[in-house]
Amino acid sequence: MITLSNIDELKFGADGLIPAVVQDGGSRRVLTLAYMNRESLEITLREGYTCFWSRSRGELWRKGASSGNVQRVRGVWSDCDGDALLVVVDKSGPACHTGADSCFDCGDADRFGASGIVDELYALLEDRRERPKAGSYTTYLFEKGLDKILKKIGEETTEVVIAAKGGERAEIVYEAADLAYHMLVLMASAGISPDEVRSELRSRHIVDSKVKQEKMR
Repeated sequence: MITLSNIDELKFGADGLIPAVVQDGGSRRVLTLAYMNRESLEITLREGYTCFWSRSRGELWRKGASSGNVQRVRGVWSDCDGDALLVVVDKSGPACHTGADSCFDCGDADRFGASGIVDELYALLEDRRERPKAGSYTTYLFEKGLDKILKKIGEETTEVVIAAKGGERAEIVYEAADLAYHMLVLMASAGISPDEVRSELRSRHIVDSKVKQEKMR
């Protein structure tokens, strides 16, 4: 991993720049290809949010400074030759200036990891927890605290039951998504990542058995 102490090991080009591939830490989608000089890389490592060098404007470019679509850095790695970077981030909002999720979206998001929506949503929830935004429902839940979050989970669980009894497929999907969202809010509040839940599910082999098995009747 690249840190402030080993930047000298990198090979910047004759123009003082090094290409940086930005990847979503949750979905693993490639978000964009940008460039950094030594100063922008140092800012990125020091502040924890991506900062690039704009070749068109000839100046530093803090991603999201005007749009709010910041990218919180998980880590920066170099390739085997030390002349290119991989920047893994948790993003808040679209990565592309066109409003697309990725600069490589090509109008076909499903091919590029839309299954990572849980991780993308969780990253956004974490960002709202750490950087409250006025008017945000998620911010409202975090500010109200655990009791409010739990109350909403209870309400949404009831809504799922009602929808399931009604047998309307679209309604079940809608209410299940509401419940999933509020469960992710609870997890973010408790500092529990989706990977921890995935790991627990893998350990249970719940397709054929269950740890807390109900008695068969």
